[in-house]
Amino acid sequence: MENLEIRATEYTPEISFNVTTRIFSVRGNSFPENTFDFYKNVLNWLKKFFQEESELKTIVEMEINYFNSSSSQLFFQLFDILSDSSEDGHIIEVRWIYSPDNSSAEEAGEDFVAEYRNLNIAMITKD
Repeated sequence: MENLEIRATEYTPEISFNVTTRIFSVRGNSFPENTFDFYKNVLNWLKKFFQEESELKTIVEMEINYFNSSSSQLFFQLFDILSDSSEDGHIIEVRWIYSPDNSSAEEAGEDFVAEYRNLNIAMITKD
């Protein structure tokens, strides 16, 4: 399986899914014009990864500065995939990274922690 690399734009985050290191990161802002179209391939790639790859530890780093409500819906779909994969035996560590002055990012991370209790989600304050 090949890595997935998407460069950041003013409206979309950088997405880096490295198969070798098993570190997946989503960083930046997320308010694309058509959120579903932007994330469709990302979600499909992630589903395929967990179907085809071993159950070794996978780290997911989410560092989203700002996102709109449609991106939030897609992030819940992403977390659904992580949650299902965790229940299937994959070891997944999620790092929700936020700046101390970004209370909306912190609250969003706390929402994911509360919603996905079966996932190991660490809230990490960025220096």
